[in-house]
Amino acid sequence: MEKINLLEKLKNKDALIGIIGLGYVGLPLALRYAEVGYRVIGFDIDARKVQMISEGKSYHGHIPDARIVEDTKGNLMASGDFSLTREADALILCVPTPLDKYREPDLSYIVSTMKSIKPYLRKGQVLSLESTTYPGNTEEMLKPMLEEEGFKVGEDIFLVYSPEREDPGNPEYGTSNIPKVCGGVTSHCLEVGVALYDQVVVKVVPVASTRVAEMTKLLENIHRAVNIGLMNEMKILCDKMHIDLFEVIEAASSKPFGFVPYYPGPGIGGHCIPIDPFYLTWKAREYGMHTRFIELAGEINSNMPKWVVNKTIDVLNERKKPLNGSRILLLGMAYKRDVEDIRESPSLFIMEQLMAKGAEVSYADPHIAKLPNLRDHHFYCEKESISLTPEVLASFDAVILCTAHSKFDYEMIEKNASLIIDTRGIYRDLQPHIVRG
Repeated sequence: MEKINLLEKLKNKDALIGIIGLGYVGLPLALRYAEVGYRVIGFDIDARKVQMISEGKSYHGHIPDARIVEDTKGNLMASGDFSLTREADALILCVPTPLDKYREPDLSYIVSTMKSIKPYLRKGQVLSLESTTYPGNTEEMLKPMLEEEGFKVGEDIFLVYSPEREDPGNPEYGTSNIPKVCGGVTSHCLEVGVALYDQVVVKVVPVASTRVAEMTKLLENIHRAVNIGLMNEMKILCDKMHIDLFEVIEAASSKPFGFVPYYPGPGIGGHCIPIDPFYLTWKAREYGMHTRFIELAGEINSNMPKWVVNKTIDVLNERKKPLNGSRILLLGMAYKRDVEDIRESPSLFIMEQLMAKGAEVSYADPHIAKLPNLRDHHFYCEKESISLTPEVLASFDAVILCTAHSKFDYEMIEKNASLIIDTRGIYRDLQPHIVRG
């Protein structure tokens, strides 16, 4: 009976959807449900986010205020009061799952969220976890938490795992047109999970279990991490051989089959690619397996900021200029183009290493006016972005292009910077003062 009633609510859009965590994943998902006609409550412990949504304002640069004010048709509200989760028919968890200082999974956000909502869970609800985790986590951790409250999973409450696939700033793919993988703890759970997402995404891809869905998420991002690692290793080799790797990739891409282009850079960042491989390598140890291939790619990618710094030292030495005391400008602190997200950004590690070696480091990023105080990076707390002018650029000993934002005036930068270390392949027609990093 619980399943039938819930399915009917989801089908008729009478269900109240609760989104827990209004970050880069949760906010777009909440907006999508509200846009198609569901009533939505977004929950977050960050009072600033709750306040901004209540005022019809967006805190993500790639999401305009109009989506919150107009497109949601009044269906979206935000709150920090978790007692309201009792009213929701569906609860979707979009909370962070970072790594701890030992590079092992930190599931504390999931645990604390479950503790916050457990007193208010009721029969007839579906709980969906979207946060990245290791295969088995949904059944091994969340299912027992529900059973401790007396619920029968698959009968009076339903549990699914459906990994997020958001790509912030991607103009082609958003929440609505990216297929959604979904796995349930039981067949009834899966049926409810498919109904939960069916009207907000282009296609739901049901899989046999939550473990399959969890592994799918990891495979997607490990695939990218390994291939980027390969390109980064090729970049170092091609640099020694004086070969333009970007030209090599362009030529290889002319093959109509069997080759998919990936590109090198100063490292990898964001909430997925630097994190997800370590979730699987950690879980693999339980099965007595050492995932050497995955860990090697992680090692290569993690060392790219150091390689960029060493490259900077080399080219400054060629100009008889020591790094210690040199004025260095980083272009772009975000981990990817045209977003304000700095999580795990290689620019942070580059800045930290340069400053540790005595360089005077500034940055310019049109999307990040001021660097926040991050727990793992203390060298540059609250540094502010500088304005780029010909005079400002000329005052630096070296400019390192870390993130290829579309708002940068690359022609002006090229004309006025005395030395550019280009980590993104923007300046393919190299000038004497431009070096590939």
